[in-house]
Amino acid sequence: MALLWLVIVGGIIIGLQGVWFGRPALRRLKYTREFSKLRCYAGDELEMVETIANEKRVTVPWLRLEAMMPGSFVFRSGSGMDISQGEIYQNHKSIFTLKPFTRITRKHPIMCSKRGIYTLNTVTMTGGDLFGVWRSTQPIPVHLSMIVYPSLVAAEDLPAIYQVWQGEVEVSRWIVEDPFLILGVRPYGAGDPMNRIHWKASARTGELQVYKQGWTADPQSWIIVNIQESEDMWSVVTRPEPIERALSYAATAAADAIGRGLPAGFAHNGYRVNGGRDPLRIEPDYGSPHLELLLEAMAETELKCMVPMEQFLNDEVKRNEEAHQARSYLLITSYVSTAMEHEIARLHEQGHRVTILPVEADHIGTKNNKAVSA
Repeated sequence: MALLWLVIVGGIIIGLQGVWFGRPALRRLKYTREFSKLRCYAGDELEMVETIANEKRVTVPWLRLEAMMPGSFVFRSGSGMDISQGEIYQNHKSIFTLKPFTRITRKHPIMCSKRGIYTLNTVTMTGGDLFGVWRSTQPIPVHLSMIVYPSLVAAEDLPAIYQVWQGEVEVSRWIVEDPFLILGVRPYGAGDPMNRIHWKASARTGELQVYKQGWTADPQSWIIVNIQESEDMWSVVTRPEPIERALSYAATAAADAIGRGLPAGFAHNGYRVNGGRDPLRIEPDYGSPHLELLLEAMAETELKCMVPMEQFLNDEVKRNEEAHQARSYLLITSYVSTAMEHEIARLHEQGHRVTILPVEADHIGTKNNKAVSA
């Protein structure tokens, strides 16, 4: 009889604590998850910050948060999370115990190892009583988006031909400014004539601003990445390493050109996330916003070929038939076929310059390391 009463009393206690702790476990809880940066380069380190707040009088004995994260996000050991690693995704679990009116903030250092555009839409929250009799689950929307740019390459690690292209683009600029080409505004400097003062910008900023002028002969710098790893390849890339390296070269070249005040454009012959049916082509422009646009386009590039590079170059030749400005192409590729050489020669005949930047020296002969110029 005593044992029976012990079982009955124990059951009542477990039931009462389940009603007290379990049923309201997820009520009046607030959760946020954010990254210290929403844009970074591959290889950069940042923090993922979790904040959970219990805004009621009742303790939450245990609370589990689960989320699917990209497999390329590398968390440091001892980050306080249980991680189940997969090739593409990884499942993360965080466990909390919350006293009444308590807020907990956890920071998890991570390293973004691979470029891309990543989204995190929901986190699953599960809580219950001390004995697991009562438990409830609720999805929490977070709507996070992270853009990881291709990693930048040190100048000394680029093929030597890049310095040739860099120098040719730089010396092509005229020394005399073009009064009809306005790029923006800049602070007033000693010697600037009064007729260059931008009065509206000066009134808005509180200090004198003048028109920033360009050069008529600024060459249009085009950075083109060949998504094909070989002449015989079609559709999906089977060896991603060379193409990823090509995109890192492209990101470095774009950042370098725009940083020196030159216009730069970007194009490739592959697919892109949420892209259209035509190959990507972003016209050359100046400034940090344009650089971010180029880097974002590189981040969303898919390793899948849309058109062969020889066809892409042929389309470029046709497009240039009506163009009246010299263009300087930096073609980043793992190979150069005979058909590509033919189209490059046609661009040369039109008066444009083409510099081939090899991704793998073993796959490209010495003749392809030359700048083809008018």
